[in-house]
Amino acid sequence: MRVTVFGAAGNVGSRVVAEALSRGHEVTAVVRDPARFHELPPAAEARVGDAANVEDVAELSAGQDIVISATRPAHGSERELVAATRALLVGLARTGVRLLVVGGAGSLTVPGTDGVTVIDTPDFPPAWRAIALACNDQLEACRTEAGVDWAYLSPAALLEPGERTGTYRVGADELLADAEGNSTISMEDLAVALLDEAERPKHHRTRFTVAY
Repeated sequence: MRVTVFGAAGNVGSRVVAEALSRGHEVTAVVRDPARFHELPPAAEARVGDAANVEDVAELSAGQDIVISATRPAHGSERELVAATRALLVGLARTGVRLLVVGGAGSLTVPGTDGVTVIDTPDFPPAWRAIALACNDQLEACRTEAGVDWAYLSPAALLEPGERTGTYRVGADELLADAEGNSTISMEDLAVALLDEAERPKHHRTRFTVAY
C-alpha cells in the first residue's frame, strides 16, 4: 500500500510510520517543518506539508491508497485540530483517498453510567479538557462529511509509549476497560490497530476504539 502520514514525527505518527514500513508499505511521511526530517526513518519519503492546507492534502494524497492523520496541535492551539481535519476532508474529497484519523477518547461513553462521556466524568483532568473538546469537534467534522471514506479511531483513556504486543480489543462508542476498570493501550499497539484497519477496512464513516 501507498500510505501518507500527516504528523509523521509526532508521538503517534512516528509509530504509525514505523509500523507501516515494517509491513512493507510505501510511506510518505509528512511534517510541517523540514528541520524534523532527521527524525524520520530513511525508508520513508519525507515531505513538507500542512494538514490544514487543502492544496497540500490534495497533492500529498494523490495516487495514495490511504491517508492517516496523527496530527496534534501545541498546547493553547487546540482549535487548529478541527481546522486541519476539515481541510483534510476537503482535500481528500478531491482525490477520493480514504482517511484514518487518530482522535480522542473524550466522547466515548463510560460503561455503567447511562451514557456519560469520558470528558464529563468528575475526575477528568482539567489540563486535557481543551484538546478533548477539540477532538469532539473533530469527530463531528468527520460525521458531517459524506464525500470521504473516513474512520475515526478513539484510543483508550490512557495512551502512552510502551510495547508492541500486536493484541488489542475493538469497540465502537463505549470506552473499553479491563476487569479493574483500567483503559489503556500503548502507542505502538494503536499504530498496529491503525495499520490493521488500513489493510483490512472494517469501519467506514464511523468511529471505533481500541484498548487492551
